[in-house]
Amino acid sequence: MFILSFSIALTINLTPLYNFDINYLGISKSVGLSKETLMENYRVLLNYLNLPWVSELDFPDFPSSESGLFHFYEVKRLFMLDYVIALVTAVGSFFYIRYIKNNQLFWKLVRPFQVGIAVPFVVLFMIAVSFDQLFVAFHKLFFNNDAWLFNPSTDPIILALPETFFMHSFILAFVLIEIQIIFGYFYTKKQAFK
Repeated sequence: MFILSFSIALTINLTPLYNFDINYLGISKSVGLSKETLMENYRVLLNYLNLPWVSELDFPDFPSSESGLFHFYEVKRLFMLDYVIALVTAVGSFFYIRYIKNNQLFWKLVRPFQVGIAVPFVVLFMIAVSFDQLFVAFHKLFFNNDAWLFNPSTDPIILALPETFFMHSFILAFVLIEIQIIFGYFYTKKQAFK
């Protein structure tokens, strides 16, 4: 759980990914705003989603509907949940790893890491085959309404956050998960059999 929540937290705050996608996806041209303006609006969004004391979302260059603002409120709650899970599991993982180390039980972690290596590959395969279906399934799982179905005429921010950007975010998160699992596998294997 720590690896998953940490990877999500890192991905959602990695602004260079959006910076890259502004150029790669031609977002600036499609919405008619400069890269600097888009990045400023993206920072406003991240501040709202990340900081519990920021209670209102007001994009400098994009109007928002009540439905759109409600969806971002729900996303903010998911962000907060992810941070709580990351914090709690970081503490739990620290004490568990310390117990494993003190009792030379690294061998117990080899098989879970070995099995875990396959999971991100399965998700990455699903992304490659049909990200659209995965994206819809994700929203149906985490949101019990249709507020995530943005109308570009009332919530033009969706034009600045195209689906491909979210696909890149999913890919990055699962690559980070895979790197950590592979590292965990080789580290625990080395410790178990030295």
